[in-house]
Amino acid sequence: MDTIFALATVPGKSGVAVIRVSGPDAFLSCTLFGFNAPEPRKTALRRLTHEIKGFLDEALVLTFEDGASFTGEPVVEFHVHGSIAIINSVLDALKSIPNYRSAEPGEFTRRALNNGRLDLTQVEALSDLIDAETEMQRKQALKGFTGRLREKSETWRADLIHALSLLEATIDFADEEVPVDVSPEVERLLNDVVETMNKEIDGFGVAERVRTGFEVAIVGPPNAGKSTLLNALAGRDAAITSEIAGTTRDVIEVRMDLDSLPVTFLDTAGLRETNDVVESIGIQRAVDRAKAADLRVFLKGEGGFADFEPLDHDIVVEGKSDLRSDGQGVSGVTGNGIQNLIDAVKTFLFTRAISAGLVSHERQKLVLEQGRSSLNQALSFAQSGPEHYDLASEELRSAIFTLERLVGRVDVEDVLDKVFSSFCIGK
Repeated sequence: MDTIFALATVPGKSGVAVIRVSGPDAFLSCTLFGFNAPEPRKTALRRLTHEIKGFLDEALVLTFEDGASFTGEPVVEFHVHGSIAIINSVLDALKSIPNYRSAEPGEFTRRALNNGRLDLTQVEALSDLIDAETEMQRKQALKGFTGRLREKSETWRADLIHALSLLEATIDFADEEVPVDVSPEVERLLNDVVETMNKEIDGFGVAERVRTGFEVAIVGPPNAGKSTLLNALAGRDAAITSEIAGTTRDVIEVRMDLDSLPVTFLDTAGLRETNDVVESIGIQRAVDRAKAADLRVFLKGEGGFADFEPLDHDIVVEGKSDLRSDGQGVSGVTGNGIQNLIDAVKTFLFTRAISAGLVSHERQKLVLEQGRSSLNQALSFAQSGPEHYDLASEELRSAIFTLERLVGRVDVEDVLDKVFSSFCIGK
C-alpha cells in the first residue's frame, strides 16, 4: 500500500500548517529530513533539512504508531510555519520518497473507515462537523461522530439476531425441546425495533434541516417592506430596495446564526397579478420557495397575498410600521418590532429542532426505510404461524444486512465514492 501525504490544514498563509503522512512507510519521512522518528505520541522540535534543498524549516514533529492513529496506520505530522513556500518545499521533498504519493480527497478518512477506526455514520458526521457553522450543527454532528447512531444500530442488530435465533431454533430443531410458538417473543422484539426505527426516520426531516439550515421566507405584496426587512436582519444591503413595485425579481438569500440555529432568510418577489413575463416568473419562484420553507413571515401591505394564504404556524405582521400612526408591526427602517419577530422565529424553529433524530443524511434514511420494510414483512410472516418462519427468517437476514450497510461494513463502491466526494484533500 502507498504511503500518502497532504496538507491537513487550510491552504494559504497561516501561523502553523500541519502536513500529515500516513501509511506503512510514514516514518521514512523523518529520515528524509535528517533525523530519526521521535517516540510515538510525544512532540519533538526538529530541523527539517533536505539533501538538495538544504534547511527548510524548524518544526514540531508528532508520530503515531500502527493502530493508534486517526487512520489506523503509522502517521507522522509535521507542524511547520504556515508559509506557502515552506509548505510547498516540504510537500515537494516528500514526493521523492519511493511509494509516496499525494493523498486524494478524503483518503485519510477513507483509510480510517477501512481500518475500522470509524464507521460510515461517523464519516458522514465528521464531514458535517467540519462544515458546522452554528452551535446546534456542531452538537448534532458530534452525536454522530461519537457513534450514537452506530450504537443504536448495534442494539437493533442484537435484537434482530435474537429474534432470528428463535425462529431458526424452531425451524432446525422442531423435534427437540424448544418452544413451538416463538411468535410472541419474536413479535415483541421486532415491534420494539420498528418503533425506534420509526422515531429516527420521523426525526430525519428536522435533523437534515439542522444540518443544512432552516429556511424562513419573507412574503407579501409589492412595497410591503420585505427587502428592507431582509437588509435590516442581515445588517447589510443584501437586497435592492425602491418604491417601484416589482423591484425584487428573484429569491435573495441571507444565511444567519440565530442563537445556534442555522437559518436562511429568503426575500421574495412581491405577490400580485402582473402581465410582466419576467416578474411573473419571479413571483412563481417566490411562491414555490415559500411553500417549501419551514416558516413564512407574511408582511401585510396593500392588496392580499395572491391566493397564497398563511398556514396556522406562519407569522403575519404589519410591514413598514414607521409609516403607521399606531407604530404596530415591523420596520426595517427603524428596527421597530424586529427583535420580537426574531424571537417568534426562534421560538418556532427551536420547537421543531427538539424533534431532530440521529439520522441526518438521505442515505441513512433510505437504508432504515429498507430495513423497516423487511422487518414489517418478517412480522407478517411470523404472525402467520410456524409454517412461515423460514420466510420470516429470510426477511430478518435482509434487515440485519441492511444495518450492516448503515454503518458501512458492507456497501458498494459507488456509495462510498459519493460519501467521500465532499471531503477535502488532507482529510
